[in-house]
Amino acid sequence: MKFGIIKERKSPPDKRVVFTPAELTELNNKYPEARVKVESSDIRIFTDAEYEAKGIEVNGDMTDCDVLLGVKEVPVDALIPDRKYFFFSHTIKKQPHNQKLLQAILDKNIDLFDHETIVDENYKRLIGFGRYAGNVGTYNGFRAFGLKFELYNLPKAESLQDKEALIARLRRLILPPVKIVLTGRGKVGMGAKEILDAMKIKEVSIENYLTKNYSEPVYVQIDVLDYNRRKDGQVLTNNDFYTHPFEYVSNFERFTKVSDIFIAGHFYGNNAPAILTREMLTAHDNKIKVVADISCDVDGPVASTLRASTIAEPFYGYHPFENKEVDIHHPAAIVVMAVDNLPCELPRDASQGFGEMFMEHVIPAFFNGDKDGILERAQITRSGRLMPRFQYLEGYVKQKAIL
Repeated sequence: MKFGIIKERKSPPDKRVVFTPAELTELNNKYPEARVKVESSDIRIFTDAEYEAKGIEVNGDMTDCDVLLGVKEVPVDALIPDRKYFFFSHTIKKQPHNQKLLQAILDKNIDLFDHETIVDENYKRLIGFGRYAGNVGTYNGFRAFGLKFELYNLPKAESLQDKEALIARLRRLILPPVKIVLTGRGKVGMGAKEILDAMKIKEVSIENYLTKNYSEPVYVQIDVLDYNRRKDGQVLTNNDFYTHPFEYVSNFERFTKVSDIFIAGHFYGNNAPAILTREMLTAHDNKIKVVADISCDVDGPVASTLRASTIAEPFYGYHPFENKEVDIHHPAAIVVMAVDNLPCELPRDASQGFGEMFMEHVIPAFFNGDKDGILERAQITRSGRLMPRFQYLEGYVKQKAIL
C-alpha cells in the first residue's frame, strides 16, 4: 500500500501537513510493507528538502498512490479518481460551498474518509487540531487585551517559530489582576488551559472566582453545567444536558459580572441555549471587554461573534448596545477574536501533533484488518455511493449544486 501526502491547494494557503518528515520515517519503520510519497509543495511548513533528507520520495505525480492524505478540501479538478482520500471535506453538515466537491467525489468513484468522522466505538473524535486552536486562540486573546488597553503589543502568532516561542512571549507580560473565564474541557478547552498554565496564571475554584478579589491574574475553567441551569431547577448530569439541551437556559451572567476576558473553547450542539447573550453584554454590571471565541460559531451562542475574523485581521470591536461592529478602540467596544482557522498559525506544532494522532489511531487500521472499525465508521463514500452512516446526505448530493 502506498500513502501519498498531497499538496494543499485551498486558498488562503495552509502550511499544515498530516505527517512531518520524522513521522513518515517512523511509519516506514513500523510498517515496512507501507510505502510513502510526498507531493512537491512550496507552501508546506516542512520543505521538500526536509522530506528528501529522510530518504522520502518527493514528486509532482501522485497517481501511483493508493491512499492520499491532506488537510483541507481538495479542489475538484485535482481529485484523482478511484483513490482513497483523507481530508477535512466540510460536507457532513451539508455545507453549500462544498456540495459540488462531494458530488465530484461520488462521480469519480473516490472513497472519502473525513478527519472529522474518525471516531471510536462511542463516536468520540480521535484526531483534530483543536488543541492548537486553543493554544493560538488564547494567545490572541491576550494580544487583543494588550491592544484594547494599549498595555503591550504582541506579534502575530504566525510570525513565531512554534508554541514555545509563543509561550515565551506571553511569559514576559506584566498583566493587571484580570479574571479570565474559560469554557470547555475538550481538546480546544484543554489547549487553552495549557497556555494559561504555562503562563503560570493561577487557576481558582468557581466559588472563589465569583466571590473573591485577587491581586494577580486568575482563571476558572467551567463545564456545561457550570454555565447552564435546568429550567425546572433539577441538577442532573452533563449527559442530561447533551440529551435535553432545550430544557436548559444559560446562567453565564454570573461570570460576566466578574470576568475581564472570556475564552470560548466549548462545543456547541444543536438546540443548546445561547451562552453569552446581548442582554448580558448590555447589562450595567457586565465586565467582559475581550471575547476570544475559539469555537467561532457565527450567529451561535456568543452574541458578540458577528462574523469570523481572519489571521490577517483577527480582531474587531462589538458594540453591544447597537449590536454592530465598531473599531476596537471605541469606548463601548468589546474586542472580539473569532478566527476560524487558528491552528494555521502554529503549522509546525499542529502538524506534528496531528501526525501523532493519525499514526496512533488510523494507520494501524490499514494493517490489522480494521479490527476496531476505525475506517468503517469514518468512511463517507464507497464505490460511488454514500455509506449507511451518511445516507442523510443523499438529498444534499442529488440537489443541483448551489455554488
